[in-house]
Amino acid sequence: MTITQLQYVLAVAEHRNFTLAAEKCFVTQPTLSMQIQKIEEELNILIFDRSKKPIQLTAIGQKIVEQAKNIVNEAGKIKDIVEYQKGFIGGEFRLGIIPTIMPTLLPMFLNNFIKKYPKIRLIIEELNTDEIILRLKNGHLDAAIAATPLEDEKIKEIVLYYEPFVAYVPDNFSISQKNEIEVSDLNLDEILLLQDGHCFRDGILNLCKNQDISTRNSFQLESGSFETLIKLADEGLGTTLLPYLHTLDLKEKEKSKLRQFKEPKPAREVSLIYPKSELKIHIIEALRNTISGVVKGAITFQNVQIISPIQKK
Repeated sequence: MTITQLQYVLAVAEHRNFTLAAEKCFVTQPTLSMQIQKIEEELNILIFDRSKKPIQLTAIGQKIVEQAKNIVNEAGKIKDIVEYQKGFIGGEFRLGIIPTIMPTLLPMFLNNFIKKYPKIRLIIEELNTDEIILRLKNGHLDAAIAATPLEDEKIKEIVLYYEPFVAYVPDNFSISQKNEIEVSDLNLDEILLLQDGHCFRDGILNLCKNQDISTRNSFQLESGSFETLIKLADEGLGTTLLPYLHTLDLKEKEKSKLRQFKEPKPAREVSLIYPKSELKIHIIEALRNTISGVVKGAITFQNVQIISPIQKK
């Protein structure tokens, strides 16, 4: 069997469709089907149950796919080893970034990075943390930028910076009268939250872990956008919490509604994460150096309390 044949098996296992898998592998469907059939004949087993729609893996097929992932990933690292030895910083690099970091951090470093490392082809995707971890483990991402710690033994984390939480409080709420606030001042029932799946939401729930969310009499809303939460807060419908970098581009009128927390400030830890087996360390280091260079002037907070991005049950 060949690496290419194993790549075809992985494509079908992922897409559960021979035609779609062939398109993703840039081959014809008969070619892909024939190569997979050759492996099955060589091993004298069936990897896929073709009688089911969508196509399903057989029991032995599931084990083969897991091993094939390891083989294909390790084979792909041969080129990485050679490039690293030569000191070459280039090639394709797949980077995931969570939605609450992407809009503020990416514009800060991307232009500098592509100018300094023109031979690197960055492929950037906005993904939630769960999807990032899955793609890192299956080899579909080289690295990611996310809130940490993630407590995953297969993922390595390099801290980039600590980003405090900042409260956005309209004038009609009592804590707007305070210059600095404490966590105990927050009322979870008044906080407008990001929708489920965002680790920043989980951070807020962990921050307010001693409170329960009751059902609002008038409405219940969870949004995927900080901008929406700010506009609703401006209508007097609640308060919200924002990551510090997101507050830098607010208008002066909006900045007047910001309230900093007393020290130690609750904050999220933002890290560059990658599989422990990753070999593109030269590119990871280039990313870390570039990002650290641009954020050190924007974030100078040291006395912080890290709030876990993992929802505590």
